[in-house]
Amino acid sequence: MARLNYGLCMLCLLALSTAVAAEQPVRVFAAASLTNALNDIGAQWQRAGHPKPSLAYGSSSTLAKQVEAGAPVDVFASADLAWMDYLDQRGWIQASTRENVLGNDLVLIAPKGRTFPVKMQVGFDLASAFDGKLCTGEPGVVPVGNYAKQSLESLGWWTPLQGRIVGTDDVRTALAFVERGECPVGIVYATDAKISDKADVLAIFPESSHKPIVYPFAVVKNAGPESRAFLRYLETSPAAQAIFVRYGFTRVKH
Repeated sequence: MARLNYGLCMLCLLALSTAVAAEQPVRVFAAASLTNALNDIGAQWQRAGHPKPSLAYGSSSTLAKQVEAGAPVDVFASADLAWMDYLDQRGWIQASTRENVLGNDLVLIAPKGRTFPVKMQVGFDLASAFDGKLCTGEPGVVPVGNYAKQSLESLGWWTPLQGRIVGTDDVRTALAFVERGECPVGIVYATDAKISDKADVLAIFPESSHKPIVYPFAVVKNAGPESRAFLRYLETSPAAQAIFVRYGFTRVKH
């Protein structure tokens, strides 16, 4: 009888440990521009009977470095290919799960009610069109800053504006500076401008002025058991796709 009870106890403990493991929330590191959309999708995932995902946002560069340092994370969603490549080349993601999921546009913004005419063409003197600083992500580090530099160089605006550019830690910080009027001009993603009621879009940068804005998603090495299911939900579920579209993201064509 004692041996039978011992066996039953072991089975119960095994079942309990399996249930606990299955209930662990998916941990996600995502580009700051995905904040609103992933918050909504995370709530949707929870309503479908899953644990609420743990969502952390920031610059793709900062998050990639944290993944490399061994931070506990299951899914990484980057705002550019470069930082996903960085982790891929170092063996930090499950390469078979990597997928280019979303696209975006790059826009020039100003504080609400403080717009001015802008022509998105070579020869337009943007530097003389406003006083003060231009806020965007840190060029050379933060994806939106890299896209911004590419566009400014393409239009011939980088050199006259270089000394007036304020590089921020992520795109949402750049947006906040413009919303508060600390920067009279900013460069952010169209999706960030869309969620703001304190900033106006001056113009959309031509797609030809910068590399395609692509958001690759992937499961991280040693991720938890629900990670692949959550990633598939982000990539393929009609409900998740509807949320991305509502916030202004585009689907990447394969």
